[in-house]
Amino acid sequence: MTAQASTHALALPAIEQVWSWLDAVPDPEIPVISVVDLGIVRDVAWQDDTCVVTITPTYSGCPAMTAIRENVEAVLAAQGVNSVRVETRLAPAWTTDWMTARGKANLSGYGIAPPAQQVIDISGISRRSSPVLVVACPHCGSHHTRLVSQFGSTACKALYRCGDCREPFDYFKAH
Repeated sequence: MTAQASTHALALPAIEQVWSWLDAVPDPEIPVISVVDLGIVRDVAWQDDTCVVTITPTYSGCPAMTAIRENVEAVLAAQGVNSVRVETRLAPAWTTDWMTARGKANLSGYGIAPPAQQVIDISGISRRSSPVLVVACPHCGSHHTRLVSQFGSTACKALYRCGDCREPFDYFKAH
């Protein structure tokens, strides 16, 4: 390796630094959770002097992916990373299991109940009824809640109501 190539390689930010910059990219639909905490960012790597960021959408038709791609590029450009390639990986499919504990806490603090269960085996789909979920109210913490509609403000959320504080709230469905 030449001295010039060695100096250039040392000038690239560490992968951990890039991850910390990406942690500042909010989800466009739920701005209190970063795309890192949501589990959308799957990998960060250098290919020569290009930073390759691999993302997995929460579902294949997610309308926020264009905004996420643009925001990732903008945040990295602001840090001096001028060559960025954002790649989309659809398999394995995104799961709420990839959300961080901090992300789930941020959702709750924002008034959205985080997933109440883990998705252990997404290939084991059966026709048996799902167990009744106990979803804690993000407003008062009560477990006396009920499902109002499987469809909330976005495709990934359901609408619940608390029986104690009477407030409606979104529940981020586990999938």
